Amino acid sequence: MSAEKATTSEQTAIGIAHSKLILIGEHAVVHGQPAIAIPFPLVGVESIVDYVPGPVQINSTFYTGPIESAPESLEGVVTCIKETTSHMQLPCEDFMIRIKSSIPPGKGLGSSASVAIAVVKSLFAFFGEKYTEQNLLDLSNISETYAHGVPSGIDTLTITSGSPVWYEKDEPINFITPEGDFHFIVADSGRVGDTRSAVESVASLLKSAPRRIQHKLDRIGEITHRARNALETASKHLLGQMLNEAQRELEALGVSDAGLNRLIYFARQEGALGAKLTGGGNGGCIIALARNEVHSRQLAEKLRKFGANAVWPFVLRNN
Repeated sequence: MSAEKATTSEQTAIGIAHSKLILIGEHAVVHGQPAIAIPFPLVGVESIVDYVPGPVQINSTFYTGPIESAPESLEGVVTCIKETTSHMQLPCEDFMIRIKSSIPPGKGLGSSASVAIAVVKSLFAFFGEKYTEQNLLDLSNISETYAHGVPSGIDTLTITSGSPVWYEKDEPINFITPEGDFHFIVADSGRVGDTRSAVESVASLLKSAPRRIQHKLDRIGEITHRARNALETASKHLLGQMLNEAQRELEALGVSDAGLNRLIYFARQEGALGAKLTGGGNGGCIIALARNEVHSRQLAEKLRKFGANAVWPFVLRNN
């Protein structure tokens, strides 16, 4: 696993996980359409397990103390810790987990999944146990259920991958080999999105106007197929066009908001080939496709000055 690292020295073990981005297909993926997710190595999580006698402790930005008193927001992580030790048939005691994350939470970057994966890796390393890829996915998805209700599973898959992931519910996982270099910029709106409520609002729309909303979800599926073709044939302009078309459908589904739209339209105005929200929407981040490396740097700087909370330019290429 290229994205994995776990080290142990004496009674300390470390698990590391990078982040992820949905390139295209969010929301429609929950309803059976494909989505493309890409590893995002610029931010990540480190989980460090130390031997500390007594009840299990967590040390994180949000909470420090015994897991039994952890706030509800950490319920997924706590359950993940308990299920991982249970899987290894070991008692859940005598250690402390320190969680250090550079991933802003609630921004569609897979923060909860990255934390879960780093925690699972660090626990296996601490106890000197081996795990399979499936163990890692199953145990980290337990945490994701608390974060997202019924998670698609795309976050955990992409975070454990070094390549873009083509994901369809209940279908075998497929990896995409991009042709050429694609220069992206991710910009943080500064506002937290709520993936769970956004997913629920789309499900509610689907019930109230099934034909109209299903057409939009199907359209996002078609756009996602064309985006894959663009990645595999180095067609930057086609990919940009597909990002813009996907954004139009997401706006119609009510999951984009004025703050995201402002950043998206600004990026396009400044020459981005395409731009859209990434993740659940209604807050969180946008992703824009630049023309080349120089344009990527210029666009990143302009988005910073325009008021984006954080900006990350990065390149997607065939590793």
